[in-house]
Amino acid sequence: QVRLVESGGGLVQAGDSLRLSCSASGRTVSWRAVGWFRQVPGKEREFVASMVWTGATTRYADSVLGRFTISRDKSGNMFYLQMNSLKRGDWAVYYCAVKSAGRNEFDLWGQGTGVTVYP
Repeated sequence: QVRLVESGGGLVQAGDSLRLSCSASGRTVSWRAVGWFRQVPGKEREFVASMVWTGATTRYADSVLGRFTISRDKSGNMFYLQMNSLKRGDWAVYYCAVKSAGRNEFDLWGQGTGVTVYP
């Protein structure tokens, strides 16, 4: 089974940029889409960004539109979330996920990487 591992989180100042990475390892699998989600303690996990595997279509939450960009390597083994103009509201644990072929939901998840934004 494919394993997803996030990296790139850390402590940043508001207004700065950060790039999160998601590494896929193990058996190859056909993916319909990849996505990023985030969660803070006591709140529900929320959608951040997604893209179809071809890269032809992307979707972003209104709160990050124009600031965040989702992308993937040509190999398909890595995908990314470029975060610019970070705000205190972006402080969360970020998770990468994939939607397998034939599925209508994100069914494979990483364990998360923390992003802390200070003023």
